[in-house]
Amino acid sequence: MMELFNDTVRTIAPERGDRHGPLQPLMLVLSVVTGLVDAVSYLQLGHVFVANMTGNVVFLGFALAGAGDLSAVASLVALVAFMAGASIGGRAGLRFEHHRGYRLILSVAIKFVIVAVSTMVAVLAGGHLTELARYALIVLLAVAMGVQNATARKLAVPDLTTTVLTLTVTGLAADSRLAGGNSPHPGRRLASVLAMLTGAIVGGLLVLHVSIAAALGLTTGLLLLTGLVAYRASTGTAPWTAPT
Repeated sequence: MMELFNDTVRTIAPERGDRHGPLQPLMLVLSVVTGLVDAVSYLQLGHVFVANMTGNVVFLGFALAGAGDLSAVASLVALVAFMAGASIGGRAGLRFEHHRGYRLILSVAIKFVIVAVSTMVAVLAGGHLTELARYALIVLLAVAMGVQNATARKLAVPDLTTTVLTLTVTGLAADSRLAGGNSPHPGRRLASVLAMLTGAIVGGLLVLHVSIAAALGLTTGLLLLTGLVAYRASTGTAPWTAPT
């Protein structure tokens, strides 16, 4: 239990000289962002995910099988937009492939602009989304999350993918001492799960009881905060900025 607590603390507040520096808490914030935007997309954009592509592939299969409450078109649009975003994230990051801090800043800046536009779309649409507004939000948010996922992959902080939890949850159980493992980074893994859960809860509450614009506005604010912190931490040539 003490190991879990200590590892969680080191993830949220890394020690000086940590190999991943401030990337760990910043990636946790991006995991919260994932929960927020998937709450928006699933609850208000037609039962589709903009970050969880595994879910979209399954939803696409269900829709093609005849499930009436799912849209094959929406799932396919989200998949294509996410792939486009991942391509943008991968391509844009080539300029800073030797500096993880600058790579994160560029990614967050791109996402900030996209999510800010999404927020304006939601505000202009008001309480009743037209079909055009719904698909515009699906495309914009899926592109943004594709950028995030591509960047997280390149930053390569173990157990902090920001959008996928299957392997993280598997690691928590399969690598635990109960299963005969050495339980590496249990706090980091648990923090990743809780961060996305927190985003989903807050996003669900805002979408269901306030508005989509409120959830996206909070997302925009978190991205701005992440970018500013990353910018301040990325000055100089700290060891954590070097590629793994």
